[in-house]
Amino acid sequence: MNIKKIRGFFKVDSNLQLIIVFTVFGITGSLTLYVSEFLFSFFDLSENHGVLNIFIRILIIFPIYQLLLIIVGTIFGEFKYFWRFEKKFLRKIGINLK
Repeated sequence: MNIKKIRGFFKVDSNLQLIIVFTVFGITGSLTLYVSEFLFSFFDLSENHGVLNIFIRILIIFPIYQLLLIIVGTIFGEFKYFWRFEKKFLRKIGINLK
């Protein structure tokens, strides 16, 4: 797969924007895990409760990731890109933002 196809897939205009998008996704994913672990420790949810623990983790991680993606994207100057990405993703799961 060449770089033009990758840029087309991610709907970016330049290689620099593609690097920024990859960087934002990487930072956001790592930061989400760090913040969620902090919250789990803070609320003492680190006990292993099997399926309930997995469900609670998803409920905590999902909104944190969405919020951090917009924040980190904005810091990198790509608010519009990530806001479009966010709206498209939320529409797919049944949440429609105008």
